[in-house]
Amino acid sequence: MNFTHMRAAALAIPTALKSNRIQSIDLLRGLVMIIMALDHTRDFFHAGAFTSDPLDPVTTTPQLYFTRWVTHFCAPSFVFLAGVSAWLQGTRKSKNELSRFLISRGLWLILLEVTVVTFGITGDIYFNYFILQTIWSIGISMFFLGFVIRLPYPVILSIGLVIVFGHNLLDYPERLAQGAVPLWWNFLHLPNVIPLGGGRSLGIFYPFLPWTGLMILGYCFGKIFTHYNSEQRNKVLLLLGICAMMLFLVLRFINAYGDPASWNTQQRMVRTFFSFMNVQKYPPSLMFMCATVGSAILFLYFFRNATGRWADMIKVYGRVPFFFYILHFYLLNFLSVADYLRRGHSLAEGMEGVPGLPFKFAVPGEGHNLGVVYLVWIGVVVLLYPLCKWYDAYKLRHKEKWWLSYL
Repeated sequence: MNFTHMRAAALAIPTALKSNRIQSIDLLRGLVMIIMALDHTRDFFHAGAFTSDPLDPVTTTPQLYFTRWVTHFCAPSFVFLAGVSAWLQGTRKSKNELSRFLISRGLWLILLEVTVVTFGITGDIYFNYFILQTIWSIGISMFFLGFVIRLPYPVILSIGLVIVFGHNLLDYPERLAQGAVPLWWNFLHLPNVIPLGGGRSLGIFYPFLPWTGLMILGYCFGKIFTHYNSEQRNKVLLLLGICAMMLFLVLRFINAYGDPASWNTQQRMVRTFFSFMNVQKYPPSLMFMCATVGSAILFLYFFRNATGRWADMIKVYGRVPFFFYILHFYLLNFLSVADYLRRGHSLAEGMEGVPGLPFKFAVPGEGHNLGVVYLVWIGVVVLLYPLCKWYDAYKLRHKEKWWLSYL
């Protein structure tokens, strides 16, 4: 074989290896990872990140509202697609193998959340603030899913539906208790910051119950990709997406159930719209999941055949989401420290931090406007592309390495 043939064969390897992947899922996952980086860039660099609520319909600006709201799609899509991936892995693993993998990977992700991810977010070498958010919610949900998948499919689907549609019933006793609930309830449904003693705290920002329900539904949703032909699948995707969006509009308009915060008429129509769309993420309400996951399902329908250079680049991020997630926090933290020092602060001052704020090198009111935030965000995404592409190729060529499935 001459050099030309060898080169052609080498270039053909990734295509062959990628042929069993569902490209629209990689595209959606890649897009939400990129958008997610925008929200975290705003946390690190925006002057108003810790001084105002970007979703407050009265005080926000359209630019700030959009910048925050669009990132709502990230966590629910990520969790939902993790469930879909679990179903697809079930086509290559036995039920016992899949169960063991989900349980062990779930525990591994929880460990990474309170160590590697927490440090990437806070930059605190003393770990005075432990954070439970996206990776924790995926890990704990994956852990429970590892047990649930042993049940019959109708039972699994029923559990997911009951949790997603019924968990907002817990809002009523929470309101009566005025937040005074036991610790286990905080892990289950009500976010809180728990003092651990010795100046340390645990931030439970993603209580697991609704996220677990969403992952279970994602697992059941995966059946659409393995038991339906393309025509049937497209019809189901369109129908489910439209139904979820219609349910959101109807229930949100009624203003009675599905989100603990009611919307209100404001002095201007645009601010009434802001209030209408300001659904709860912590924890994700039924309305929040309908609006975001419904849109994600419609994305899978409308972009099922997306091709081209930009689509291929976005899919790279979607094939290595956890790798990108870890790296982007560390890069953002490094850049924020450099910006902190540029503003005249010292490392010693930064390590002291602001009481109650997990970001060590952040000062409320200091930072930049949204224009700078967007520039930093684009820069971070572009800088990480070569590393993501390298890691994607490495995973494709080393599928025999079992530990890669844990990263």
